[in-house]
Amino acid sequence: MERPSWDEYFMEMAQITAKRSTCLRRHVGAVIVQSKHIMAAGYNGVPKGIKHCDERGGCYRDKIGVPSGERHELCLGLHAEQNAIIQAAALGQSIEGAAMYITHQPCTICAKMIINAGIKKIIVKEGYPDQLAVDILAEAGLKIIMVES
Repeated sequence: MERPSWDEYFMEMAQITAKRSTCLRRHVGAVIVQSKHIMAAGYNGVPKGIKHCDERGGCYRDKIGVPSGERHELCLGLHAEQNAIIQAAALGQSIEGAAMYITHQPCTICAKMIINAGIKKIIVKEGYPDQLAVDILAEAGLKIIMVES
């Protein structure tokens, strides 16, 4: 059996993290890595103490016909990237210069958070329909690296 590369290993960890997602549309996981150590992880879902969408009769954005990649402010959930950054902050972990492994390309909101959090490398498995996020990250000097796992 061949050992996975570091990128494959951390992407598999992001995929496992995504399995905890409560989102009815898409399961996303994110892992923040510094010097080959996991600093924090997150998946998409509602804030602590808030009913999950399946307990509310479904996804609000689906009910009103919002396409994927649009109107994120209408979602009750936090994105995986947001939850990972919040977890790092809650644990007092510096993520300046870290890498983030994400099952899907970040949206514009998450791209801005990633930039300001000081993350320097973004590795994703799948794309996402948000060209503005790609453009913002590129302008900030961050390239999205696609990896197979």
